[in-house]
Amino acid sequence: MSLKPEFLDEIRDRVSLSSVVGRRVRLIRKGREHSGLCPFHNEKTPSFTVSDDKGFFHCFGCGAHGDVIGFVMKSEGLGFRETVERLAAEAGLQMPVERPEEREREQRQATLGEVVELATKFYEQQLRQPSGRAALDYLKGRGVAEATIARFRLGYAPASSGALKAALAKADVPEERMIAAGLLKKPEDGRDAFDYLRDRVVFPIFDRRGRPIAFGGRTMSADGGPKYLNSPETELFHKGRGLYGLHLAREAAHKTGEVIVVEGYMDVIALAEAGFAHAVAPLGTALTEDQIQELWKLAPEPILCFDGDAAGQRAAARAADRALPLLAPGRSVRFVQLPAGEDPDSLVRKRGGQALREVLATAQPLIRQIWEIELAARPIDTPERRADFYERLRQRLGRIADQSIRDFYRQGFDEAKRQTFPQPEPSRPWALREGGFRGFRQGPPVLRPPPGGRAAMVSWDQEQAARREGAKVLATLLTHPGLLSEVAESLGYVIFPGAAEERLKVALAMIPQDLALDARTVRLHLNQLGFAETVDRLLSDEVLQSAPFARPGASIEVARERVQRFLDRAAIPEIEAQLAEAERELLVHMTDEAWAKVDSLRQSLSRIKPRVAGAEAADA
Repeated sequence: MSLKPEFLDEIRDRVSLSSVVGRRVRLIRKGREHSGLCPFHNEKTPSFTVSDDKGFFHCFGCGAHGDVIGFVMKSEGLGFRETVERLAAEAGLQMPVERPEEREREQRQATLGEVVELATKFYEQQLRQPSGRAALDYLKGRGVAEATIARFRLGYAPASSGALKAALAKADVPEERMIAAGLLKKPEDGRDAFDYLRDRVVFPIFDRRGRPIAFGGRTMSADGGPKYLNSPETELFHKGRGLYGLHLAREAAHKTGEVIVVEGYMDVIALAEAGFAHAVAPLGTALTEDQIQELWKLAPEPILCFDGDAAGQRAAARAADRALPLLAPGRSVRFVQLPAGEDPDSLVRKRGGQALREVLATAQPLIRQIWEIELAARPIDTPERRADFYERLRQRLGRIADQSIRDFYRQGFDEAKRQTFPQPEPSRPWALREGGFRGFRQGPPVLRPPPGGRAAMVSWDQEQAARREGAKVLATLLTHPGLLSEVAESLGYVIFPGAAEERLKVALAMIPQDLALDARTVRLHLNQLGFAETVDRLLSDEVLQSAPFARPGASIEVARERVQRFLDRAAIPEIEAQLAEAERELLVHMTDEAWAKVDSLRQSLSRIKPRVAGAEAADA
């Protein structure tokens, strides 16, 4: 039997191409891509490129090219179906079983899609008729260009209750099919079915492949019911899964590495006209878990840009709450605060695209959004209320499934607590400082040999040696911040000796990707967060003289090798401890989530241990 394109797309979305290729090829990350020696011909200089964002591999030497399915087929000599079965199992997908009812459903959906396409063409034509003049004037009055109207296939639903019904009937479309496609509404009292959208500007809603599946409509009359109305749910259309503008935003999102999430249809259209083609919107509902997963297929950290009113802030808070359990390494969401009373549409119309770029540059991470939501939720002016605030943060932490991310959030919250609620001096009453997440200054630690004799002294010596090595690694990341994305996995498992160093590590892990390409900008960013003294200490002559690879002009290859070696060695004990805990948990709770955690940790060890062994062999 043939496999549906949607099923193959799901495999490609779920299975990381770089992880599959990385089992046979030693890949080196370069920006958003990976490179290595081609496995399909002998070469000494890497000409083989892997792009997870684009979903393909390519060799500039021999011309080999394809997706994850093609790579497994070519590298392992497997047939198409056998390859799909293996990758489906890896992705946690069941191979589709073709049943008579499934064939009927597919045929029915294809037929409904044809009906919706006919309706889309009808609405487009009506926008150009005299009856659609007010709708066309409305769009042009909002600054929508003719090319944009055509690109989004905007239209108009006539005020007549049977205009679409009559037009489709002429095309021999049965009334039952119009109802099933969500185009007509059948009253329960037995009256005739009538057009679902009437006297509205029509915004067709498309699936990922650009096929119309439903409609949104904006009323043109004061007494025309809700201002915006979506098609009812059908076999083709589910409000909580799709995103408006997705089919048009995909290419731009892959090019920019970003996707902007706004609230409404006109926001998406206005941003597209202002040069932000990577904007999408939920379909009249709060952002759902399915939609967040869909966004992550476009970019690792979607920017949520909701309206600057109370409703927009509530939508942002709901999105933050739904994103927490879904977080994964490298996958999160960011938030921007629009000026009060503004939405993306009005902002770019009044002040242009540069104004929106300035707002987007202020996007804050999810951890800060959660902190500020809870900080503003209730007063914290008494010890009891402060304890309630801590409890709410603890409950938020409990909703994060990934342990390493949960640990980072805990460290971030602890740092913000120390800043917001400093310990009072003995002579002062209990005090509260405004703010939070503005950094935490800490001078160089005073290191004194511990009491306890020779054994304690050995332990202390080891700790100071680890502290010195950790300082060299952090200094290298400060002078070569482009390495941050390459060592993110190992960095997340390492606990640095020294509170200041550990806090700096957390701050480095939270730096936006665009900042992590420029050492000067990264340093300014860290200074603003309160790490100036720690950074100055790490970049002192004392540290840099003992670590030539950490100096600004040092070879990036040498710096990468030394950092990765340290992090790999330090990460192994922590991963092994987490794996032991996860395996104990698996014995108690035999769930898919528990097994996935064990499997993920085992894979991490399988990647890191060979690197450590190779480095040790080279040193021998």
